[in-house]
Amino acid sequence: MVASNVVHEGWMVRYGLRKIGTSYIHMRYFVLESRLLAYYKRKPVQDAVPIKTLLIGGNCRVEDRGLKTHRGHMVYVLSIYNKKEKNHQIMMAAFNIQEALIWKEKIEAVIDQHQDSQVANGNKYISFEYKSGMDNGRAASSSDHESQFSAEDDEEDTHRALVRRKTIGNDFPDSVFDWTREMDSELLNQDINNQAFSSDQKKEKNNQAFPKKHWRLLQCQNGLRIFEELLEVDYLPRSCSRAMKAVGVVKATCEEIFELVMSMDGTRFEWDCSFQYGSLVEEVDGHTAILYHRLQLGWFPMFVWPRDLCYVRYWCRNDDGSYVVLFRSREHENCGPQPGCVRAHLESGGFIISPLKPRNGRPRTQVQHLMQIDLKGWGTGYISSFQQHCVLQMLNSVAGLREWFSQTDKRNALPRIPVMVNMASTSFTSEKNQKPQESSDQLNATSRNSMMMDEYSDEDEEFQAPETEQEAYSMSLPNEVKGTAMEEEPQDKIDVSCFSGNLRRDDRDKGRDCWTISDGNNFRVRSKHFCYDKTKIPAGKHLMDLVAVDWFKDSKRIDHVARRQGCAAQVASEKGLFSIVINLQVPGSTHYSMIFYFVTKELLTGSLLQRFVDGYDEFRNSRLKLIPSVPKAPWMVRRIVGSTPHFLGKVVDCNYIRGPKYLEIDVDFGSSTVVDGALAFVNGAIPNLVVDMAFLVQGNTEDELPERLIGAVRVSRVDFSSAIVPKLDPYTYA
Repeated sequence: MVASNVVHEGWMVRYGLRKIGTSYIHMRYFVLESRLLAYYKRKPVQDAVPIKTLLIGGNCRVEDRGLKTHRGHMVYVLSIYNKKEKNHQIMMAAFNIQEALIWKEKIEAVIDQHQDSQVANGNKYISFEYKSGMDNGRAASSSDHESQFSAEDDEEDTHRALVRRKTIGNDFPDSVFDWTREMDSELLNQDINNQAFSSDQKKEKNNQAFPKKHWRLLQCQNGLRIFEELLEVDYLPRSCSRAMKAVGVVKATCEEIFELVMSMDGTRFEWDCSFQYGSLVEEVDGHTAILYHRLQLGWFPMFVWPRDLCYVRYWCRNDDGSYVVLFRSREHENCGPQPGCVRAHLESGGFIISPLKPRNGRPRTQVQHLMQIDLKGWGTGYISSFQQHCVLQMLNSVAGLREWFSQTDKRNALPRIPVMVNMASTSFTSEKNQKPQESSDQLNATSRNSMMMDEYSDEDEEFQAPETEQEAYSMSLPNEVKGTAMEEEPQDKIDVSCFSGNLRRDDRDKGRDCWTISDGNNFRVRSKHFCYDKTKIPAGKHLMDLVAVDWFKDSKRIDHVARRQGCAAQVASEKGLFSIVINLQVPGSTHYSMIFYFVTKELLTGSLLQRFVDGYDEFRNSRLKLIPSVPKAPWMVRRIVGSTPHFLGKVVDCNYIRGPKYLEIDVDFGSSTVVDGALAFVNGAIPNLVVDMAFLVQGNTEDELPERLIGAVRVSRVDFSSAIVPKLDPYTYA
């Protein structure tokens, strides 16, 4: 090991699963070099032999596995692997999120350096041609590793998807109201921090971010602003409460607050006055869990029974450092009604934890706690103030967080990810005011002792559960600037009447099971001078024409749809046109694919799009971007989807298939635990969503700017039942 090549090093936790299914953690010393990631049992000296190494290159990925439970504690797990050799991976973890994020940032920086060096090395791009006789008809792209029209799924991944849908795949309740017209303050803060606005512009954006007609300031309590949602109807059923939220500023980092919000141990008593008891029911994956939560509302306890909840919790971390934690009630076979409690119904709720600019050297974070809950029982029907009193008590947890962090100016150590007790190992016959049987300090000591015992094991287990990568989604606010991406020259239009897909085109605003072309000016892209002033402009006209959309389903994942006889790509090829086919694959017990066919007369030689089509997979992964937008949706859906451009190849697995007259991009949403979990969380709302998507190749240099959209589409209220099973045979090869 050469010291000069070391990028980062330190003690971390080696996390994995044994073949019998139990997890283990070992303390290991990790060393990241410019080309290698390795770990040792002890801090290495000269000529030390590592336990395991992984060669770091442009095709590697750092996957966020989220929070994993080990002996009552949670660790934040990262998986590092080469996308072409997923079986060879290193899983590392930390007891606090800050440490894990530092490693994630360092490793991703090394990967990006290798990607840039590959692209800059003579600017070479290899064209992979489609050969019908090769490998049973598969394309010769380096990433085309699946066979036939549908691919074999990993058995454990399939089981995981089925479990998730069985647990949290119910529809959104009708009482989840549309909060989308409220722009979160997180977006405002991010936008103001990144752009130089005048005071008038800031004022205007502030008014856009907080439209008063949808939220009314109810009161200021304990230093918090308490808001109540304004509904468009005068009458509201008693069983459906108004949505309320509390907003406050906490002097702590987002990570510290997130760790407390996720806690269900004794520390929660110190900041959440409504908390009585909590436990883990089921760990679906690193970002999704089913929890049991017993509330202590303090409203005439002699006459009013305590309330409890069984709900699904989904969380994600955004690119700007903010966290979103979402709650919704769910039934679970291992968490039925408990004696002495009334089961409340949490229609929607959660925390939005957004960073603010530091003040006087101390971090500041804005915390929003949103709640829409039906407490059930006779109290809600006969005592009008019961519901509001209890909701206010729960929202006051934001003030509790603020006071908890203000107890001391300097905390001695970073808080660890908290204890999570499994419900199966806990009895519910305890008294109403019971305390945890073991303090968090004792459990921390127990976990540390067990971990140190594992440290001296002879070998690391080689078996690891197959999971997939994640990258949390974040949001951004468009800027008011003039101009478009490029003034278009007049072109002969392509006759689209000869193309067809099973999903119809409908330009009406209220259409269902349809699509239309989205205006490019709705999306903002890098301007010609982005390298100097970071300005973005409306995208303008698309580079390619969207001619058809297919909506398919099958028992297995649907790959390589461009070779299907009669599809739009085949028709375009017969007419001498070039197609880019984007196949968005949605996993589940039934696999769905939404396929977009973009067509152009020819690719301009030497253009960025031509270099993308004929380039390396690493280059494609580092440039292909998706800009999503959800014009109308419940606030939870909007928070999950976001509107910031995302590199598809860095978030999920993209399989590129290069034919003679087309490039197909199979985007496997099931390859990311975060994306897969997010899809499961919003599964019931999908048939009522209107989603805009724009695809483009990122421009990095002045000669590649301004950016141009490959194409953009609006998909309106598509129901799963409208998907059809495609005909698998016969295939044709254009």
